Amino acid sequence: MSKRRTFIKATVLAAALSSIGLAAHAADTIKVGILHSLSGTMAISETALKETALMTIEEINKSGGVMGKKLEPVVVDPASNWPLFAEKSRQLLSKDKVAVVFGCWTSVSRKSVLPVFKELNGLLFYPVQYEGEELEKNVFYTGAAPNQQAIPAVEYLMSKDGGEAKRFVLLGTDYVYPRTTNKILRAFLKSKGIADADIMEEYTPFGHSDYQTIIAKIKKFAGEGKKTAVVSTINGDSNVPFYKELGNAGLKATDVPVVAFSVGEEELRGVDTKPLVGHLAAWNYFMSLKNPQNEKFVKMYKDWAVKNKLPNASTVVTNDPMEATYVGIHMWKQAVEKAKSTDVDKVIAAMGGQSFAAPSGYTLKMDETNHHLWKPVFIGEIKADGQFNVVWKTKGPIRAQPWSPFIAGNESKKDAPEVK
Repeated sequence: MSKRRTFIKATVLAAALSSIGLAAHAADTIKVGILHSLSGTMAISETALKETALMTIEEINKSGGVMGKKLEPVVVDPASNWPLFAEKSRQLLSKDKVAVVFGCWTSVSRKSVLPVFKELNGLLFYPVQYEGEELEKNVFYTGAAPNQQAIPAVEYLMSKDGGEAKRFVLLGTDYVYPRTTNKILRAFLKSKGIADADIMEEYTPFGHSDYQTIIAKIKKFAGEGKKTAVVSTINGDSNVPFYKELGNAGLKATDVPVVAFSVGEEELRGVDTKPLVGHLAAWNYFMSLKNPQNEKFVKMYKDWAVKNKLPNASTVVTNDPMEATYVGIHMWKQAVEKAKSTDVDKVIAAMGGQSFAAPSGYTLKMDETNHHLWKPVFIGEIKADGQFNVVWKTKGPIRAQPWSPFIAGNESKKDAPEVK
């Protein structure tokens, strides 16, 4: 009997010591959520952001972590399913108790998770260009607002260097980002004297693959006399059949240039880019930029890909949302160390004015009031190797305008999130 009691006591003691050990481990780490589609139509774009986040977390951990604690990534796959984004974000905040979440690509996924972050007072870093018309206390936007991408791109197309376009095709995936961006662009074009008859607007669903009819319509529209350009807000894996059909139809950049806002180096990996030479993309970073910070960033990611045996590791590329992810994680680290806490409200207060020497070659700053980064703008031409040759850029980083001046009623909106 005494042996049995001794065994039970030893078992209870071992369990207690184990739980103390687990608690100590938890206290020594800071959990970080990664919320990106690793399957479904958006995996083509979002998987690389998950890898970038893991790489950045490893880099920070190697240099001592955050406040002496290691970052512990918690990766979930919302699978390009917008309601599932909300479920996964609730899991990260309520069950996994993460201090911050880095994630989402599409605006519909971001809109899906916003109520959860507001309810639970979570913190989201959103790394992709978007339509603006939003400013939330619980979100920091490290991608571009329309005045940091869409407006400069269309201004370029209308300029002498950009071909002096007089007609525009606004072509996008059918959801909030393309529709709102095109609403802004329509108002902007109207302010520049472009008539409604000279604007064609078309949308396709997520995962759309047959672009033959739409390309034929574009050719017809472009053949009606005035110089025509296409502004593409197609998202996800639909870009592959769109660009393939563009090449098949022989629509060259010299005839009808396409400028894309959601196509970068990663999306072009699956496409024969030789017929696409000269078509454009507008971003705040390109892999081809020559500067020491970018050389370090590109090498780090290539080394990461080989070490972690990523698919086609020898041909991996970096792109704009990857840079925005990298910058966002480092700025969050800096804010936590300034606040001496991972408390969401304290970190939010410490984020304004944070700066970081980014792979774009510029020191980027988080605006003191509007939760957006000041960012440079680059317009690049597609090269035969799937990289971009920069043909235009701003003199330096420009301040984001979350509320577009081209949307009626925005004059009265505050340029700072409402804190309740």
